[in-house]
Amino acid sequence: MNFKPTEEIKEFLGRIAEPMGIEIVDVETKGDELTVFIETESGVDLDTCEKFHNAIMEPIDELDPSLGAAYTLNVSSPGLDRPFRTARDFERNLGKEVEVKLFAPLKGKKLLEGVLEAFDENSVTLKIGDETEKINKTKIAKINKAIQLD
Repeated sequence: MNFKPTEEIKEFLGRIAEPMGIEIVDVETKGDELTVFIETESGVDLDTCEKFHNAIMEPIDELDPSLGAAYTLNVSSPGLDRPFRTARDFERNLGKEVEVKLFAPLKGKKLLEGVLEAFDENSVTLKIGDETEKINKTKIAKINKAIQLD
């Protein structure tokens, strides 16, 4: 099944989400399903997903994301361990513990945990114990919030 480009869908839905205090994290198309991943400052619960789903049902049909074909619309939280994709993801996690998986070992390790101290277009800076490590983004396979299970 063909869908319009996900960036076009994301941009369209972003205009509806922003006044609601919702950020569109990602849009995914798979088979006949269109899934919209959302985030808010206070997190995402079932009520938030339902509220946004109801808000976009009619407008998204006008956009016709599936080019006339029937599709299933899902609205979801991206999950606690989702990878950082946007500058907003990095901003939201400055000063917090993150987990970085590397394509190749750095000082013998492919998995690093530390506090995200800074980031820019090309790199991230982690505080790991007493050391600071600046890592080029091209060397990072995945970076996400470290999940602390108590």
